[in-house]
Amino acid sequence: MNTELKNTLVEADKLKARLQAARPLNVEALNKIKAAFEIEYTYESNRIEGNTLTLQETALVVSEGVTIGGKTMREHLEAINHAQAIEFIKETASNDIDITERTIKEIHALILHGINREQAGQYRTVPVMIVGSRYVPPQPYLIKLQMESFILQYRQMETEGTHPVIIAAYLHDELVKIHPFIDGNGRTSRLLMNFYLFSKGYTITSLKADNEAKQAYYTALEQSHVDNNHEPFYLLTANAVKQSLEKYLGVVEGVKE
Repeated sequence: MNTELKNTLVEADKLKARLQAARPLNVEALNKIKAAFEIEYTYESNRIEGNTLTLQETALVVSEGVTIGGKTMREHLEAINHAQAIEFIKETASNDIDITERTIKEIHALILHGINREQAGQYRTVPVMIVGSRYVPPQPYLIKLQMESFILQYRQMETEGTHPVIIAAYLHDELVKIHPFIDGNGRTSRLLMNFYLFSKGYTITSLKADNEAKQAYYTALEQSHVDNNHEPFYLLTANAVKQSLEKYLGVVEGVKE
């Protein structure tokens, strides 16, 4: 683990400790803050995949049930489904339910609900290519075996006491690499990452979708999957977790004042 990654994890740990030590807000204020962060996460995660709803439009669709003119039904469903998937991972994490293949399939089923009923929650049965990438995902007959190994490796990392942010990054990175689904792999991987972060007391973490951030995201994944160099992606994730904690803490402390 390089020095920059180590230092970022230390800073994230300090921020998390500060947040946990902060005096709790009243429930209404806390819920409003969480809701705002979750809408932003839904917006950014869908935007990475090409959804054109703005942040405000995403909020209107999710919170008010508004139909946005000029936007497709799929874009509306992607926003609604993602918001429901966030509720699912929060509830599941709070009930101390561990990550399994079933959990991952349940997240994916929510993502594709009403969009692709045949494929929702089902591993793909055809080979796929990733546009713009040199990496070729495994053939369908290898998916089940690789998913089992993926879960075993995750549990081994937990047993070894690996830092939670590194485990969260691994879960995201490796699921994208296996690419077990026809569609929705990116969203499912980012939700799985946040599922684990929630279970360890972290705030929701968004990966930004502006052009520069999106390019950095895909480049780090490419380095991991093609060159077997995981640290750039782990660092990108650690920085995102740190920034989320900083932003959340800033809002909470601002409200307290």
